[in-house]
Amino acid sequence: LALGKPLLLEGAPGVGKTEAAKAIAGILGRQLIRLQCYEGIDAAAALYEWNYPRQMLAIRQAGDEPIDIYRDDFLIERPMLAALRRPESTVLLIDEIDRSDPEFEAFLLEFLSDFSISIPERGTLRAHERPVVILTSNRTRDLHEALRRRCVYHYIAYPDPEREARIIMMRASSVAESTARAIVTAVGR
Repeated sequence: LALGKPLLLEGAPGVGKTEAAKAIAGILGRQLIRLQCYEGIDAAAALYEWNYPRQMLAIRQAGDEPIDIYRDDFLIERPMLAALRRPESTVLLIDEIDRSDPEFEAFLLEFLSDFSISIPERGTLRAHERPVVILTSNRTRDLHEALRRRCVYHYIAYPDPEREARIIMMRASSVAESTARAIVTAVGR
């Protein structure tokens, strides 16, 4: 946070990357906004879109009166725009960035460089302060080096059996310690 850089968490599925982001948001007392990445995700899914049906209805209702159909009430805010508009009260989680296409990764790189977006009908919006951004990756593919350089990198490995048993006990206090240890042993980590 002091460096003002995004945090990139990498590790195998299930090691707690998303939980770490939730914990950071909780500690900071901020809302976690999650952008789940997938193959084919594009800027519209991450930034915003216009509510065309509401725009059309407003045009019909306005009749001959002039109407601004690019007002905020016609804008559907997606995760990245929400974090940009409210950086002091949100944490943006970009989950499983390795599932996205290289084109989306390039788009994200641009966003992370200056924390601004352009809405053709409205102009450029900039965050008044750097938002807290956490990216996660399961390492299913290598991320672009430029993205890695913009982030503080941390790899999360599977915990040792003793620590995993403590985690299970913290999450499910009603589970007997011996049961927790048996589960850890059965899983074989």
